[in-house]
Amino acid sequence: MELVYLSLFVIIIYLLISNKNFYNEKINSLEARLVDLQRLVKQNTLTKPTNQVTQVPTVTTKVEPPVPEPVVPPMSPVIVEKQKDVIADPLETIRRPVKHADAPKPPRPVYQRPEPKPELSFFERYPDLEKFIGENLINKIGIAILVLAIGFFVKYAIDNNWVGPVGRVGIGVLCGGILIAIAHRMRNSYRAFSSVLVGGGLAVLYFTISLAYHQFHLFDQTVSFIILIVITCFAVVLSLLYDKQELAVIALVGGLASPFMVSTGQANYHALFNYLVILNTGLLVIAYNKSWRILNATAFGLTAIVFAAVLTSLSAPTYATGFLYASILYLMFFGINVANNVKENKKFVAADFTILISNTALYFAAGIYLLTVMHHEDLRGLFSAGLAIINLVLSYLMFRNRKVDTNILYLLIGITLTFISLTAPLQLNGNYITLFWAAESVLLYWLYLKSQIQLMKLTALIVWGAMIVSLAMDWGQVYLVTNTIFIIANKGFITTMVAAVGSYLLYSLIKKDDDPKVYGFAIPADLYKVSALLLLFLSGFLEINHQFLNHYPDTHINLLYLMLYVTAFVCVFDMLSKKMESIRLDWKQSAIIIAVTIVAYLICLITLFDLQYIILTQHRFSPLHFWANWFAAVFAGLLFYQLSKIASEHFDEAQQNLATWVLSAVIVLFLSLELSLASNIVFFSPVTSVERIETVFVKVGLPILWGLLSFALMFLGMRYKLRTMRIASLTLFSVTLLKLFLFDIQGIPPAGKIAAFFCLGVLLLIVSFMYQKVKKILVEDESKDK
Repeated sequence: MELVYLSLFVIIIYLLISNKNFYNEKINSLEARLVDLQRLVKQNTLTKPTNQVTQVPTVTTKVEPPVPEPVVPPMSPVIVEKQKDVIADPLETIRRPVKHADAPKPPRPVYQRPEPKPELSFFERYPDLEKFIGENLINKIGIAILVLAIGFFVKYAIDNNWVGPVGRVGIGVLCGGILIAIAHRMRNSYRAFSSVLVGGGLAVLYFTISLAYHQFHLFDQTVSFIILIVITCFAVVLSLLYDKQELAVIALVGGLASPFMVSTGQANYHALFNYLVILNTGLLVIAYNKSWRILNATAFGLTAIVFAAVLTSLSAPTYATGFLYASILYLMFFGINVANNVKENKKFVAADFTILISNTALYFAAGIYLLTVMHHEDLRGLFSAGLAIINLVLSYLMFRNRKVDTNILYLLIGITLTFISLTAPLQLNGNYITLFWAAESVLLYWLYLKSQIQLMKLTALIVWGAMIVSLAMDWGQVYLVTNTIFIIANKGFITTMVAAVGSYLLYSLIKKDDDPKVYGFAIPADLYKVSALLLLFLSGFLEINHQFLNHYPDTHINLLYLMLYVTAFVCVFDMLSKKMESIRLDWKQSAIIIAVTIVAYLICLITLFDLQYIILTQHRFSPLHFWANWFAAVFAGLLFYQLSKIASEHFDEAQQNLATWVLSAVIVLFLSLELSLASNIVFFSPVTSVERIETVFVKVGLPILWGLLSFALMFLGMRYKLRTMRIASLTLFSVTLLKLFLFDIQGIPPAGKIAAFFCLGVLLLIVSFMYQKVKKILVEDESKDK
């Protein structure tokens, strides 16, 4: 047991030694200034006459030595009169000097804020290492060795039965008292050394009383605890008397260790928690009057360790008690770390912010843990909201003090916003989190526009990003896990719509912001507009896909309605964007969207042949579903028209030529596929297979169709004087003829051959006639090209 006390003793001494030399440096500088002041006073005393008599100077009794009158030239009467006025009252001349009109005015002093001095290194602060060791280090090592020597001597005396229990305790108290008395005697001349002696004396007293209780049973638990409290109070008084925070740290360590020094192993949580509250109340009083950050940090760290150790040993009946005292200590440490700064209107430093954030985080963790073990998980969100309200109230109280550091306001507002955002995932489930965050992001940005607090803007954007992630998780939960849900009136569709509206409202607020930057980084407002439109699109897309897959499994019927939805959505949006400035996109963005939609439509169109075959041969569902494809084809045709219009208005000549070739080829492919599907529907019968219909269409229908399209291209090329389109027409004619004579002529029914050749012949004749008719136009085009 003695070795344990000696070990604790060494720890206390180490805490004394480990204090920074910042305070010793202050004392040394003050002592140096005091010596200089004493030297100046002594010099003034030596130079002052001993028999000097203080006299009150008067104008009438003062005798001036005779001064020869200077010879001056005669002056005018006006000048003589002014001169008399000046000489008549010499004191007035001294009090109010004559101002000259031509005298330059002295420049006003310009206040310059002193530049902050750079922090000196250890060797810069202590250039004389020998002096540092002799004045600062040796005394700490010496008191530690002295305390250990006393401890070993007492242990030796005890082992040899030189003194009884009472004498042993008396020796310890006497040694501690002697150290404190010597320190008090030397407090004026050797302040740093005396504070070290006081620390050693207090350590001896703490461990002596603990030894008297545990080893010799001289006092009961209550008396021992009271004595330790008295020692702690005495240490606090000495720390305030000496203005030394290291003594306050020793008192704090001793005060926190006192309950464990007299512990019997039986838990009394109420008594321990009350003691911690009382001890930290005294610390709050000290913190209000003293800016002792090391004391505050030490108190917070040790109290957190003690409370965490007790928290893990709590049982079910004491969980509520732990939660209550955790809340009290949380508020107390907030007050401890802001009291002096608010009182003195000081700036908060990194250490203050670190303790405040750690205090909040540890309390939040303790609260969540206690609510979980108490099986009150449904209150965790309310607990987070309560913390947000507390920090909001504290920030308001700080805001009322106009001189308080604004950084603490930003910290409290940031903590408030954090706990508001955590309320949703803790209290709500699934899509409710997304709905909460969508509304919160808009609200926070609106509050930023009112308050101009940058932290609110940043938090709004972060919450919006979290909302997008939560929404993606909701999609997986609704559309991948759930099978049967209501059409439209389900949480997947509603949540996506709310997210889209929230994103658009956020875009509208960003557009109203005069400074669309957050901490120097520009906010891409169009990102939120595009996100809103994309979410609006996905709300219907995911709903249609899920509903048809759920009602018609193992088929591709969902593709029919998705093709209709996508083309209709893009067409309607393109039409509205031309009339509404708020959702308008530039022509490049519109062209990309339309082009991607057309490509996706053609890819899905190819896959519809299998679906059509199932509809016609297996009769698993009504052929009326295929009408969705025809409506989609109409919207696709409108998209082709819009894309060609964009190309003609915004492309240069080279780009228009390329666009003409690409659009012509894609339109030919689109009409070929659509008419093939239509021919299957029209000509299918029990005696005519789909394969036979497709063969006839490829050999007969396609030449006729391509011939008609070639004629249409030629007509448009001649009407609008588009040479590239006329060349594309002739190219398509050539491909059609080659296909007809090389591949299609064999196996075609006679009626098909007649129809194909007749149509192509007529079309060629018409084209030839049109060329003759507009020969002049063609010559002009060729001359322009040359």
